[in-house]
Amino acid sequence: MPAAPILRDIVRQHAEMAAFLWTVYDYHLLHPDENPDMDEERLARLVERLEAHLDGLRVAGEAGQEIARERYAEFPEAGELFVVRMLSARRLIPVKELDLDKVREYLTVNGASAQR
Repeated sequence: MPAAPILRDIVRQHAEMAAFLWTVYDYHLLHPDENPDMDEERLARLVERLEAHLDGLRVAGEAGQEIARERYAEFPEAGELFVVRMLSARRLIPVKELDLDKVREYLTVNGASAQR
């Protein structure tokens, strides 16, 4: 049975949304008082969406990684680098279990500025 075709536009949307949602998530954690509507339930839904977009990229395999790298090459921002790094991890780590200080340090050291 041949492999399912990769719909590059859809995979690109997964990469873009994952980068955006990471940025929103990280910004909220750094500035929790700026958006009083972001309660625990909304934050949990945001993380679920972020995880779903990362899963969409993982399902696409090498094409997902390639598209994520292309997005980072075009937009070398923290969210795009976060996506590239999450896809290259040896084991799947849920977003809620990440050491955010280490993630932010990695993003900064590797050329993407974290949201401050």
